[in-house]
Amino acid sequence: MSDAGAIEVFDNPHPDRDYIIEHVADEFTSVCPMTGHPDYASVVVRYVPEASCIELKSLKLYYQSFRNRGIFYEDATNEMLNHLVAACAPRWMEIETQWTGRGGIRSVITARHDS
Repeated sequence: MSDAGAIEVFDNPHPDRDYIIEHVADEFTSVCPMTGHPDYASVVVRYVPEASCIELKSLKLYYQSFRNRGIFYEDATNEMLNHLVAACAPRWMEIETQWTGRGGIRSVITARHDS
């Protein structure tokens, strides 16, 4: 199961400044808990770091931990936000998941954290 312990961080080189970091992952996959079919999404993480920044290799491995999990879009997005906030305690963070369409419907889920 996914957890914040898998996400590594490093010291923010400019903690005195507000700046936005954006990471985009175009190959996120999970499984629909209703049908068992694969779900595909792009994940966009935007945040203003406080003391630490997210290390990208660990972020990639964290995303891969969802690959065989049955989880709804809304839950995946909010779970990612909870884990990333726990890992790096940002000043502000937003996670947007953009899911590939099924049956003519595409979904975009956005979750935010304000400190």
